[in-house]
Formats: sequence, C-alpha cells, structure tokens
Amino acid sequence: MPIISRFFGIVIALYWNDHTPSHFHAKYSGEEAVIEIESGKILKGSLSKRAMTLIEEWRKLHVNELMSDWELARQRKPLRYITPLE
Repeated sequence: MPIISRFFGIVIALYWNDHTPSHFHAKYSGEEAVIEIESGKILKGSLSKRAMTLIEEWRKLHVNELMSDWELARQRKPLRYITPLE
C-alpha cells in the first residue's frame, strides 16, 4: 500500500493499477473508506465525521496532485508524497 500522506492519525494511500474511478484509500482508527478524488464521494466503507471533514479539506487542496499520483499509480511508477494537512 503506497502511502502518499499522513495527518492527524489518518493514512492516505493509493494502490498501483487500481480500478476506476480515480480514488484513494483513507484509514483511521481501524476503519477505512475509499474516496473518489474528483468529487470526494465515499465509494466504499466509512470513517468518523471528524476524519471525513479533515480528509475532505485535504482532498480539496490537493486534487491536482492526487490525480497526478493516480496516473503514476496506473503506470506502476513511484508515487509522490503529498503535503499533509496541518
């Protein structure tokens, strides 16, 4: 699981050659959600409201970087670390 960011106990990862639509995996406190990059829609799983609020704030700041990493992952290339939420 290539981790691309960590903040406030939340781990964000992308998997190489994962299925569409473009998405990332967010893990927090033993739970996981799969979140669409462009819309922020939860595709699978769930996280606490607090965690989702932080993730959504971070996602909005980094949509372009997330899409760039998504393309790299689809090509099985090394991913770039994305600045965490502070």
